[in-house]
Amino acid sequence: MIRLLIADDHPIVRAGLVALFALEEDIDVIAEAATPDEAVSAAEHSNPDVVLMDLQFGAQAATTGADATRRIRALDAAPYVLILTNYDSDADILGAVEAGASGYLLKDAPPHELAAAVRAAAAGESALAPVIASRLLKRMRAPQANLSSREMQVLELVAAGHSNTDIATALFVSETTVKSHLAHIFTKLAVTSRTAAVAAARERGILR
Repeated sequence: MIRLLIADDHPIVRAGLVALFALEEDIDVIAEAATPDEAVSAAEHSNPDVVLMDLQFGAQAATTGADATRRIRALDAAPYVLILTNYDSDADILGAVEAGASGYLLKDAPPHELAAAVRAAAAGESALAPVIASRLLKRMRAPQANLSSREMQVLELVAAGHSNTDIATALFVSETTVKSHLAHIFTKLAVTSRTAAVAAARERGILR
């Protein structure tokens, strides 16, 4: 029996997932979590085989699903983490994979695909939605356009309207470091301004 923990801030989504997996004879939902911190605590104390993790937990949450994934994967006898989200930007995908997620699915996935992904994750296999696998393959084939996770963080903050000073404070780095990241971003995206960088990143699906 696969022991599953569901982490999502929407009660209706959790209820729907619980009902879905109740139809699967080999999957047992043993715990639920409404915040990233609850997910980490439940993973530590409930001993699941797989954690089904949302990425964004609302504005009130200080951390994200990727943060929780990183903490869960650092636990002793860590469970596998499968991301289930609405978001498919490069920043989201890369952040989750770097955090240690075994798979990445979108919430519009058909039920049978979701159940199969949970089984694959429990077996230690990768479980990526076709569109996600295609996106990662495209990134591998065009490494010159790849932004590092830190560069993506900088670009996301730029897109949100933050100044270099604000970004430096948020990321605990110097303004010089922020400017260096921006220079690398401009080069990789073949642009010369912050506005153009954001526009190019959105056009390529790097930012949502």
